[in-house]
Formats: sequence, C-alpha cells, structure tokens
Amino acid sequence: MTARTAQETEFITHDGERLFYRYWPATGTRCRGAIVLLHRGHEHSGRVAHLVDELDLPEFAFFAWDARGHGRSPGARGYSPGVGASVRELQVFVDHIRDAYDIATEDLAVVAQSVGAVLAAAWVHDYAPPVRCLVLASPAFHIKLYVPFARPGLRLMHKLRGLFYVNSYVKPKFLTHDPERIASYAADPLITRPIAVNMLLDVHDTAQRIVADAAAITVPTQLLISGADWVVHRGPQDRFFERLGSVRKERIELPGFYHDTLGERDRAQALAPSRAFVLREFDAPAPRVSLVDADRSGAFHDEYTALIRPATNPVARAYWTATRAGLKAAGTLSDGIALGLKLGFDSGSTLDYVYRNDAKGNLGIGRMIDRAYLDSPGWVGIRQRKVHLEELIGSAIGRLRGGGTAVRIVDIAAGHGRYLLDAIAAAVREGAPPDDIVLRDYSPTNVAAGRTLIAQRGLETIARFEKGDAFDEASLAALEPHPTLAIVSGLYELFGENSLIERSLRGLAQAVPAGGYIVYTCQPWHPQLEFIARALNNHRGDATWVMRRRCQAEMDELVARAGFRKIEQRIDAAGIFTVSLAQRVAAA
Repeated sequence: MTARTAQETEFITHDGERLFYRYWPATGTRCRGAIVLLHRGHEHSGRVAHLVDELDLPEFAFFAWDARGHGRSPGARGYSPGVGASVRELQVFVDHIRDAYDIATEDLAVVAQSVGAVLAAAWVHDYAPPVRCLVLASPAFHIKLYVPFARPGLRLMHKLRGLFYVNSYVKPKFLTHDPERIASYAADPLITRPIAVNMLLDVHDTAQRIVADAAAITVPTQLLISGADWVVHRGPQDRFFERLGSVRKERIELPGFYHDTLGERDRAQALAPSRAFVLREFDAPAPRVSLVDADRSGAFHDEYTALIRPATNPVARAYWTATRAGLKAAGTLSDGIALGLKLGFDSGSTLDYVYRNDAKGNLGIGRMIDRAYLDSPGWVGIRQRKVHLEELIGSAIGRLRGGGTAVRIVDIAAGHGRYLLDAIAAAVREGAPPDDIVLRDYSPTNVAAGRTLIAQRGLETIARFEKGDAFDEASLAALEPHPTLAIVSGLYELFGENSLIERSLRGLAQAVPAGGYIVYTCQPWHPQLEFIARALNNHRGDATWVMRRRCQAEMDELVARAGFRKIEQRIDAAGIFTVSLAQRVAAA
C-alpha cells in the first residue's frame, strides 16, 4: 500500500469564506468516484488523513475539509453560525467537487465520524443528494454532558449571555486506546478545544430531528457503533438505524471501542467492513428507493393516517378541545388568528399577513398574542422561505439573462403574489424587469388582491393575474407565451396525493422549454404537525388542516420524473421549509 500525497487547496463557500481542504487523487488505472471524509468535532482533515491509505481504495479520489472554525479554515475556533450553515457548506463542497474535478454526486461516498456524521446525515436528509452510500461512525446524536440539566442550563445561559464557549471535557485517553493517537491529539496545535454553545445545542436539536425522521433517508447506510463510547449515547444511534428508509443498511457494533472509532487502536475491525460496504455500492449498487407511492404506503402515509384519526385518549381529546376553544378566544383579540379562523390558516390571505409580519390586535394584549402567533416556528420558517424564494428566483432570472433567454414567469398558485413581486423588485429597479409575468390562483379573493398589488407597483404592462387551476394539466401545458421560469410555492405541501402533483408537473414540463427553470417548495418537517392537524382549519373549509409530509427525496423524485434536474436548494435553520431550483432537461 503506497502512501498518497495530499494536495492542499480551498473552495469558496456560500457566504464567500474560503474553507481549506485536502485532496488525494486516485492512484489506480481509473477514477471510479470519490470518498468524502468528515472529521469529528474539535478536529480537522489532518486527523482523518490516515484513512486514505488504510481504506486501500486506489481507484477512488479522497477529499477532506477543515470545517469552518476548525483546523486551517477561517473563523473563530469552534464557531459556526449553526448546523444549517455547516450542512449548506457541505452541499457547496460537494458541488465544488463536481465542478472542479468532474466527479458526479452519484459517484460519491461519505465516511463521517461523530459530529461530522450528524452533518452527513442531516445533509442527506435535508438536501436528498443521490450519493452512493454513507458510512457513519459513532454519530453524535446525543452527547453525554454528565452534568444534570446541562442542556436547559446552557440554553438559559445562551439566552441571557449570548454567544459563549465551552471547552471539551473529554481527555484523549477516553477517545481511543491508541497511544500514538492519544499523544498526537494532546500535541496537535490545530485541535479546536472550545466549541460555541450555539453549535453544541444546534447539533443536539438537529440530531433529534434527523433521528426522528430517519425514514426520509433512503441512501445505503452503514452505522458503526463503538461499544464503550464515553462521549455519546447509543440509544439514538439504534433508533436512527431502525427507522432508516434505506433498502441496504448495516449496523456493526465494535465491542470495547471508544468514541474515536476510525482512529481506534484496532480500527482495522471497523475499516474492513466499511471498505467492503463502499465497494459493494460501486460494484453492485442497491436499487434506488422510489417514493412515488409514499402517499399510499410507508412511514409518511402512516403518519398522515394517524393524524386523520381523532384522538382516542380522553385526556388528549379534552386537551385539543380546549386548545381549539383557546384559539377562538384568541381570535377575538389577535388579527392574525382571526384571519386564519375565517379564511384558513393556509390561505393566501393568511400567508400575506405572515409575510407582512406586522402584529395587530385589540386591547394591547391582542397585539402581544399576535406577536407570539407570528413568531411561531412555522411562520418564522415561512418568512425565511420567502427570502429563499427571492434568492432562487433571482438566481433563475440571472441564469436566463446570462444565456440570452427571455424571462417569462408563471406562478401557478401565487396567493396574493407578494413574494414574487418582491423578488423581481431588484430587477425592476435596475431597469431589467422580466419580459412577461403571469400570476395565477384558484381563489377569486387572491386574484383580486394580487391585481391590486400589481397596480400599486405599476407593473400592469408586464404582469397580469388570472384565475387558474394549478392541477389542470392541459391548462398549464397551453400557457402562452411559454414560460421560461415556473414557480410553485406553498402549494404541493397542502396536497398529499402524488397523482395531483405529477399532473401539475406534467403540465409545466410541457409548457417550460428545455433550458428553462422551475422553483418549487417542500415541507419535509414540521415541529407542530399534530397541533396543526388537531387545532387549525384550512382554506378548503375543513375543520382540521391535516398535511401529509413529503420528504425532500420524494419531492425531488416527482420533479425529476417530470423532466427537471435540481441544481440549487435552500432550507431554513429549523429544517421546516425548502426552496429548490431545477432546470428543464431536453427530452431523450
């Protein structure tokens, strides 16, 4: 086995920072793909460099980064804006590998440890990249803090003090039995001992979400569990594995291993099955899991079915009855709650109110109630979704302009159209407005409100608002002029049947020419799903608003089946709403 030499370089991440990484080219007769290595918290790419030779995969390139705030990458030591930012940086890193080294995402495997394994799992869950496989070593889904009530205490201190740091309490001798690794850890000047408390708490919260929703992960996954881990709890690792939606998954327990699984004295016991797992996924890959029928069977169908059924427990029934009564009482004081009760909490009018984010109510206390309502996790996520919509609509317009293509936009369920009109405001100010804008909605109330907004902004010469059915395939296919950018925001999430979504997407695929774009949204997660189902009414007149969650992999598959290829995505910090940009590909 010949030791490979790393090339040291950088890539530019989403906010302009340059992050350091190491690259080991393949040394075999061909390059079959690449392995991305993700280090533990506190560490850096140099600490996983030994795996390049020990995995003995000469036909594969290897890449390993120094996460922001670690090793030779910039930033305060141990700090990241949050797990969401780190996961987005991982997506940018993979995009960089694709573009700079011509290695498709489909030809990547990820080998990650501890906090790096949490990032990898969150990335695959939230962005649904079509990677070949995952190897997760001792994922830090639940870190042992030992001090009673440590997390609530840290949350309170963070709220009171703002950003502060805590030092790692784990001594090197409790990470590995390997004396050389112990000595090198203690002496390594690039080891990051402090960690920002926001990151510590965010890792925990993200891990809870990913473990609970592991069914959304369909990538072949191998889980390595250290049997004597002092750093993380095992229970969540087992629950994650049991809930995985992967067709091919392996769980390997390594008795006596400490937390540094891939750096342990006897790590050959871990590396041999990992090497075999990776090679199998390249030699005889597991079939891709299709989620087209997820509305008829599987975890997300079962969740929806359970929410449709009324609560059977007498205590639960009384609780939800009281909750609905409380909402009606709050609606006499809070303008936002009153609007939701009247027109539906998913209506275009409600969303427009949430976008404006101006608390209103009666008697002083009403405004306070309205403020709390507008600051609920879902509505915070909705406003961030608007920001992401504006970003990706702007990106699509820039791509069209750069290619010399006319910008003709259609939004098939625009609500009041505020987010779209806000998104094009910059182009209008710069004297390069879209060539044509068609906003459509099924609700006459939304059509009227949208026409008013168009008039207020003086856009009548390029924009019009018309009544239209977003699920009428023939109507969408007949759109004239043919749109080069289609937008579907906040619609598909409200309808659980995939046949409806496919019908809509087929119509858009016939209308949007090859090279055009679609911006679409998804709601892969929501922390208040049961509250919404038990307490809120919707715009269709239903007394309850029950949603079937559609994971990102499912949504992306539906879009791909219609003839679009995803190229960009955004997601809010809580993982509730995504916005994606896909391009229409030429028919085969």
